[in-house]
Amino acid sequence: MLEEKELIDICLKHGAFKAHMISVDNISFDERLRDYCEVNQCGYYGKNHACPPHVGGTKDVIEEAKSYNKALVYQTIGNLTDSFDYDGMKNSIKRHSEVSDKIDKKVTLYFEKHLDLRAGPCKVCEECSVIDNDPCKYPDKKRASLEAYCINVSSLAKECNMDYINGKNTVTYFGAFLLK
Repeated sequence: MLEEKELIDICLKHGAFKAHMISVDNISFDERLRDYCEVNQCGYYGKNHACPPHVGGTKDVIEEAKSYNKALVYQTIGNLTDSFDYDGMKNSIKRHSEVSDKIDKKVTLYFEKHLDLRAGPCKVCEECSVIDNDPCKYPDKKRASLEAYCINVSSLAKECNMDYINGKNTVTYFGAFLLK
């Protein structure tokens, strides 16, 4: 079993800006976050197995998350030319996903059972099979967002002594591995 510092170092080594370990008991869950999903500004509501409503009911996902003991929380920061730099945001979320994949490969070596929560919708498949009412093709690779699990990311950032906003013309993304 790895020590907390070793897990944090893995995150930093693979491109995270900051990382922190906390008890899952210290995570703030808020079922009302699903209201934001239902507005569907991202366009994935009902169109992705890892997004609401397909990811599971709020009580179910919170209960699943609370079945873990610790959370390895990390953040990446991307630079933007201005606050409307959509391409910069897309490149930054892609980089965040790459960092998350690298961390996941290491975490998987030490924790057979863990829950990988990320920023944004699952992108394992180019088009999610839920569109055709088919089951998930890769349930072991499916990645939900922190918000889909009703985790208040701004509160999580505070709990981890991380900034939720990291300055003008930046975008910050968070991820967490829930561990037993």
